[in-house]
Amino acid sequence: MKHKLTIFDATLRDGSHYVKHQYTADFVYRYCQAIDDTGLDAIIVGHGNGLGASSIQIGLSKCPENLLLQAAKKALKQTKLGVYMIPGFGTIKDNLIPAIKYGAQIFKIGCHCSECDTTKQHIKFLANEGFDVYCCLMMSHMLCAEDLLIQGLKVQDYGAKGIILFDSAGAYTLNDVRQKIRTLVKGLNIEVGFHGHNNLGLAVANTLVAIAQGATIVDGTLKGLGAGAGNCQLDVLIPVLAKNGECANVNYFKLIDVADKYVEEEINYKNGISSISIISGLSGVFSAFKNKVLEAAKLFKVDPKEIFIELGKRKVVGGQEDIILDVAMNLSQRKHDDDLNYLVESLL
Repeated sequence: MKHKLTIFDATLRDGSHYVKHQYTADFVYRYCQAIDDTGLDAIIVGHGNGLGASSIQIGLSKCPENLLLQAAKKALKQTKLGVYMIPGFGTIKDNLIPAIKYGAQIFKIGCHCSECDTTKQHIKFLANEGFDVYCCLMMSHMLCAEDLLIQGLKVQDYGAKGIILFDSAGAYTLNDVRQKIRTLVKGLNIEVGFHGHNNLGLAVANTLVAIAQGATIVDGTLKGLGAGAGNCQLDVLIPVLAKNGECANVNYFKLIDVADKYVEEEINYKNGISSISIISGLSGVFSAFKNKVLEAAKLFKVDPKEIFIELGKRKVVGGQEDIILDVAMNLSQRKHDDDLNYLVESLL
């Protein structure tokens, strides 16, 4: 039996990483107006790391989040407005309550995959207010299926409508998805979803496998716009689903037109998988680290691939961007020491 899929478009949230959080209220308004009648369930809007995340360390937004949300709400007539927040970056008082005021209807609360306890008060607050709230387990490749289920049972108890596995590093294989989604679907009474990244070229395939295993929530972006190698490409995924007799309510011809005009033409995004993105996926490192890794590599004259590998060894997660410079500096010093030792040995 096929279940109705809920489709979330994160182009105006996860895609913000690619434009270094420089979305304007005008762009958000025009994008939302263009995509409103395509049949998607919700458009997620805000800073790449969610509400309250605009900062020097993470990246400063060009436009305050309240203006982005107001612009989106003004344009959306048929599609729901959604937001994403990670406790610690945002709070109930400073971000969730204002988001409600500005018209948000869908709430996604993110956390590291083993730390869903940090979302308890936020999920309970939103659920008690009558909103659809989903817990998003970031870097979920780092936990086995059984441990993810333990987190899911907690989230279910908090009152979440669903749980979404975030493949934040683009590290999942088809078997990973199959095992983990199946375990959650069988063990939980709430909806299960998947948010794929494309570091290894598997985002669409992984999402299709997730759906086949019972996932009913799909998270993606147009053209795959997002951090690193990007996200699951909705304008590819949805036509494939339509071919299989699913997502009949989504106008994918219109969706493709919006992707071409607003992502490929206006943002000038050409999706593709770079060597750096592949190493990021293999190392299991947060895709949004890409730009800062490249900057650090240039500053300290080291190979960015080596930085990613070392970050993977340290199991660094989102919010630990300061470690990137430390790793780059250590690699530079190590290279200097090796060169010096070689020079000394050659003179002996």
